[in-house]
Amino acid sequence: MNAQHTLETLDARIKTLLPEEYRDSYEEMRPTPMRSAGLKYDADGAVAWDQIWGSFCDLAMAGGPPHKGALLQPGKEADINADFGRYDTVTEEICRGITMATGLRAYVSPTPGWVSVTCQSDAMAGWLLRAIVMENVAVRRRGSILELPAAPHFRLDKEIKNVVTVIAKTSHYWLGHIPPDQQQAVAELFTTIATEVPLVEPDLARPGDDDVAAAIAARIHRETGLPRSTHRYAGWVGVECPNVRVAVWMMRALVASNVLSRREVHVLFVPVNTAIDPTGAIVSSAVARIHQCASARAFV
Repeated sequence: MNAQHTLETLDARIKTLLPEEYRDSYEEMRPTPMRSAGLKYDADGAVAWDQIWGSFCDLAMAGGPPHKGALLQPGKEADINADFGRYDTVTEEICRGITMATGLRAYVSPTPGWVSVTCQSDAMAGWLLRAIVMENVAVRRRGSILELPAAPHFRLDKEIKNVVTVIAKTSHYWLGHIPPDQQQAVAELFTTIATEVPLVEPDLARPGDDDVAAAIAARIHRETGLPRSTHRYAGWVGVECPNVRVAVWMMRALVASNVLSRREVHVLFVPVNTAIDPTGAIVSSAVARIHQCASARAFV
């Protein structure tokens, strides 16, 4: 497949994933953040999670600002066990907030460090998974169930609010801005790309080994010239892009190619998953191919 055909395929897939208002403007989007909404409280002093937002920032998927500047991760089991009372309080509030803000069922996951959210369909869960990753919040998926991070150190007006906001924001766009016929097209797209390559996501249960991350970074550097970043996250490897515009374009194109991706400013992060991609060949090849497309578009 030549670069022009790859570009046309990527464009079509990206447009299928994006709400209609972004389809003709996503390449011109700038990641300018909105002012954060303050908390509101009800008569009993509890946060009124369903009354906070009048609008949301543009989706990171569309080129808007990620909700978090750095990855928000789940708590470690040892920390949870050391302060399970606080952990119970945090997870209860996150679940209450998610249900109030989205109408979706939320409950504490049996896996420490996560809360579970039941989506209306597998397609919704698949789309939210991709959108939330790009907002820099850790997320996992099992069928129509998403899992979002929780930890005893989460604060009400910071991390708890971050988790509730990111699911409220992405659910708002899926339910309110993507009509049923497009939702069906998204489901069909996920089926199509899954026949080409399995979805590669960071293995957060088994974060992989440093040798595989180093091999991915070395291949990417050899084939694109993009150097590895100094950032270190379990399940992710970062590469330095020339600028934010390139990082945004490559992130979105990778996600449309079934490789989860996110960015922190101009650093592009791609997943390490030794179960799905043992040597990192799927990820490094996808990055090289998409970097070639970015070059063809004169982004680099």
